[in-house]
Amino acid sequence: MTAETSQTLDRGLRVLKLLADTDHGLTVTELSQKLGVNRTVVYRLLATLEQHALVRRDLGGRARVGLGVLRLGRQVHPLVREAALPALRSLAEDIGATAHLTLVDGADALAVAVVEPSWTDYHVAYRAGFRHPLDRGAAGKAILAARRQPMAEPGYTLTHGELEAGASGAAAPLLGVTGVEGSVGVVMLADAVPERVGPRVVEAAREVAEALR
Repeated sequence: MTAETSQTLDRGLRVLKLLADTDHGLTVTELSQKLGVNRTVVYRLLATLEQHALVRRDLGGRARVGLGVLRLGRQVHPLVREAALPALRSLAEDIGATAHLTLVDGADALAVAVVEPSWTDYHVAYRAGFRHPLDRGAAGKAILAARRQPMAEPGYTLTHGELEAGASGAAAPLLGVTGVEGSVGVVMLADAVPERVGPRVVEAAREVAEALR
């Protein structure tokens, strides 16, 4: 810590990070041990974060991330979209298909950025804001594949006709970006995805991930 930083704010942010990294929440004692501070300090931090709906405590007393974090998260989408656009634009022009960045939104996959190719006679209309279940379509399935094998080498997922008749998709997950779970992909009017598309999508996903770090 330096003279220009706030120890209390630093501890509060560390609490949020610790809670974000667990699915089952943490007790006051567990947070106290992880932060290296006494329980009274943790109680005060949690009470303050609860007032802003950033933390909630269940009936068992375990603290979890609160719904207020979702409101903050929605404001991140424009920043993520702006960072991803150069890689998406390059992908769309190279492949000649609609490219998209998709993020997890609850149980859905949500397209937050879309770039259509400029030189094709026709392409799939795919709009930012389009959502679908994670277990349908290449974008969502790529995210689920990364969840199942988080340490695996980057790969890609191919689908056909799951979201739109006659359309095929390819997507690769975003890896190594703290707090962001998503994928980069393309959708095209074709019976099958050409062989070179999968590796190119993986490359684009890597470029987006680097832009977001």
